Amino acid sequence: MAEFGGGSGRQTEEHDGTKSRNVPEPVCAAGDPAVTVPRDRWSSNHSQKKKLVLHVDLNNTILVSDAVTGQGTVSALDYFLTTVTWGKMNKHGKWEWLSDAPSLLPPCGDAVSYYSQFGRIPGFTSAAGQRFRGVLKEHLDLLRWPEGIKGDGELSVKGEDGRLYHWILPSFFYLLKDLVQEGREFAILFRTFGTDLPRVLRAVYRALNEGAHPLFPDLPDLKLNVNMTPGKIRCSKRGTALSRAEDRVSTRDGERGLYHYLSSVQGLGGFQDHFDWWASNTFSIRGGKPLWVDPFDQHVQHIFIDDNIRQNDEDTIVNPKVFLDPDGDETRIACTSELYDITLVQTDLLRAISDPNYFTQRIHICLENYERNLQQGAG
Repeated sequence: MAEFGGGSGRQTEEHDGTKSRNVPEPVCAAGDPAVTVPRDRWSSNHSQKKKLVLHVDLNNTILVSDAVTGQGTVSALDYFLTTVTWGKMNKHGKWEWLSDAPSLLPPCGDAVSYYSQFGRIPGFTSAAGQRFRGVLKEHLDLLRWPEGIKGDGELSVKGEDGRLYHWILPSFFYLLKDLVQEGREFAILFRTFGTDLPRVLRAVYRALNEGAHPLFPDLPDLKLNVNMTPGKIRCSKRGTALSRAEDRVSTRDGERGLYHYLSSVQGLGGFQDHFDWWASNTFSIRGGKPLWVDPFDQHVQHIFIDDNIRQNDEDTIVNPKVFLDPDGDETRIACTSELYDITLVQTDLLRAISDPNYFTQRIHICLENYERNLQQGAG
């Protein structure tokens, strides 16, 4: 029986400037410094027959802003740093830093993120997190809209400091170009709790159909379609329902229906997920954005990319449901660590800003880990 497991030997990245290779999965990583990989590195050795369906979060994944909280580029990036900087309360009740570099994973077992300890604190790098001020400035500079080019109402945004920034990360558009260049069949589904989805769809449409992005004037050559109608996914104790325009699919008719629907989508589109359901489930895996995974499907692979994916199932944002049998309807909720870097990608926003290869790189790591786990399960 094909199944996933969280065993050692899963491919991760060692950031020593060399290529990825099999290493034991670390229990705790000391840091995750950026590494720039040559763009021609990602010529694909994976099966070209498998379709990819990429579920992509918006805020702090491909956007550095948040319409719901009113955060602009500067404050959104400042806030993100509170979630990837680590310390602990010492025996005197004072905060003690345990790392001088941001990282997705804690530097040791008893470390907690600044955000976990203190919550959402405005002006983090101007006060308690002043040691990370340089990181903020460096990545804001990388986000700057091209100098001398007029801002675009959909694709650029003015920050709180009055400067123009990219609204959608360039690394996202590089991903689209890479997938087309590889000859892959793929679809992109934006998945967000927020309210930015209509604008994102408009901005992506302008870039892909009108050549409006100054860094990517050739995007219309990709021939990618954008479904401009935002959909909704709503959850309750009775099940999950998806709607978009005239489409209606519900788990009341079985889990397979939703899986088949999401596997069959074409081009780019998006759905607003159910924030209130996540909140009512204490922001845990049980109320997260649903993702159906079929380890028996040789034709489609789903991958979810979100900054709030965490290996603590009581504090994570995706609810992965793995089918137990080929063509069956029964699923189990898989823990995040089981599918981490296989079908779940925790966005490293700093690297997504600094490395144009970032999303392509993460997708390829997932493809290799997915195939490796299927082979191990079959064996």
